[in-house]
Amino acid sequence: MLVLGIETTCDETAAAVIERAGDGSGRILSNIVRSQIEEHARFGGVVPEIAARAHVDLLDGIIDRAMREAGIGFAQLNGVAAAAGPGLIGGVIVGLTTAKAIAMVHDTPLVAVNHLEAHALTPRLTDGIEFPYCLFLASGGHTQIVAVTGVGQYVRLGTTVDDAIGEAFDKVAKMLGLPYPGGPQVERVAAGGDATRFAFPRPMQGRPDANFSLSGLKTAVRTEASRLAELTPQDISDLCASFQAAVLDSTADRLSVGLKLFREQFGAPRALVAAGGVAANQAIRGALHDVARQAGTQLIMPPPALCTDNGAMIAWAGAERLALGLTDTMEAQPRARWLLDANATAPAGYGNTRAGY
Repeated sequence: MLVLGIETTCDETAAAVIERAGDGSGRILSNIVRSQIEEHARFGGVVPEIAARAHVDLLDGIIDRAMREAGIGFAQLNGVAAAAGPGLIGGVIVGLTTAKAIAMVHDTPLVAVNHLEAHALTPRLTDGIEFPYCLFLASGGHTQIVAVTGVGQYVRLGTTVDDAIGEAFDKVAKMLGLPYPGGPQVERVAAGGDATRFAFPRPMQGRPDANFSLSGLKTAVRTEASRLAELTPQDISDLCASFQAAVLDSTADRLSVGLKLFREQFGAPRALVAAGGVAANQAIRGALHDVARQAGTQLIMPPPALCTDNGAMIAWAGAERLALGLTDTMEAQPRARWLLDANATAPAGYGNTRAGY
């Protein structure tokens, strides 16, 4: 099975071709990603209109390159998959509309992929893992702990009630004057800092649920930075190191609870899987190894290039769904919001927060 995947949910324009064998194994034939960092850097964050226009300008050429690198023609495709959400709606429309055009012209099945499901299923492409497993999905827009029990079968065990981890990293970077994109800059600067200098809170630590909260921690960083008046490079390094240490401690605690909830509902997980852009942070990767070891399971993390947004994960999710006969019509709608667990509800007291979606 050969599937073309298209990813345009945020600030990466990407396309890839994967091959799925009859035994369920997969192989990446091409994976082209064009980051828009330069277009957004001077604004200090992603500008949705600029992102959508860049997708329009770039996508056709990237698809052409992906097909040529894979060495196939459109007539050989068994399916076309596009991320239909969640994401910036302008970009989602560009990718999904392009996929529909290709599917119509070449009479090829269309799969409208949930971007979060693509992250969830990537370790089956890279490591061939079997269900069920526990997913820690952490990115600039999402922080969730999810039980993955099958294709299309997801149970959310925990979620952020305010900021996502990647979002908190980016906002801390911005308040400290670090360049965009902020997350990698915080990690880089933290390496030279004293993680014990500032006693930042460990949000939600010790609670019986597996939810996250980063807003208070972010505010604590702002308070300390304001108190110092004029920040020196060492102050910035110490603030970043102390902030990152707090995130690591909070994440370890929340994941330990999440794994406990997983075992109670589904038995022992095949693995703890980390996906999303935050999983590329080396300090967080180290903390996750410790959590998995203490829980008596293995840690699986796709290569960093497959943790951030890419077309291969969309193509693979499309192939997994196609293998089960799951396709979409030309009526498939782009979505700015799209729950991975359709039955998920906000924790008590957090109905009007991000935890509601």
